[in-house]
Amino acid sequence: MPRYLSLIRIDENNAPADGPSEALMQRMGELIEEMTKAGVLLDTGGLLPTSDGVRVHWEGGKTSVTDGPFTETKEVIGGYAMLQAKDRAEAVEWTKRFLQVHEPYWTVTCEVREVVEG
Repeated sequence: MPRYLSLIRIDENNAPADGPSEALMQRMGELIEEMTKAGVLLDTGGLLPTSDGVRVHWEGGKTSVTDGPFTETKEVIGGYAMLQAKDRAEAVEWTKRFLQVHEPYWTVTCEVREVVEG
């Protein structure tokens, strides 16, 4: 079965200052448990803010390193989920369920992309 990477994008500037609510974390935990039991969820994780990140860039034969935060970026990757699904439609359905556990004041976008195998 193909694997899909769901990149979870958030607007750091408009995310709740206190982070996810306790209720959100409970709903997310229940969904993660369901997805794991179904054999769909292979791995998942959240990422620290861009203020704790570093960008390494390659251009013209040279590398440059820039410490976060990255003020020119509005939407950033806040986490990921590695899914194994029968097809893209199934991966999208699980991703929609993940988004729906969030409260309405969250703005979250997931980009679902198939992983190239071998």
